[in-house]
Amino acid sequence: MNPTEIFKQLSGMQTRMAELQEELAAQEISGESGGGLVRVVVNGKLEAKRIIIDPSLAGEDLNVIGDLVASAFNAAARQVQSQQREQLGGVFGLGGLPDLLNR
Repeated sequence: MNPTEIFKQLSGMQTRMAELQEELAAQEISGESGGGLVRVVVNGKLEAKRIIIDPSLAGEDLNVIGDLVASAFNAAARQVQSQQREQLGGVFGLGGLPDLLNR
């Protein structure tokens, strides 16, 4: 394959990667903790969009609620990373994506 053809293929992959990143950033993914008492919804950029706290936690210690929120956020983040690995790996047929996405 000549260098010009390789460059065209790489350029096409870059364009598709940018499109995929935009699509992933627009998705909303949720994570839960406390058996569903706390739910955090994030987008593909790991920006929190909503935090839903069950009213039954109103009398709980704020440290407990904070821990539940953090745990739910971390669960959502793991879901985002998993989804990114799956989608990007599927499109490009790449292995080793967990290392690339966690840097």
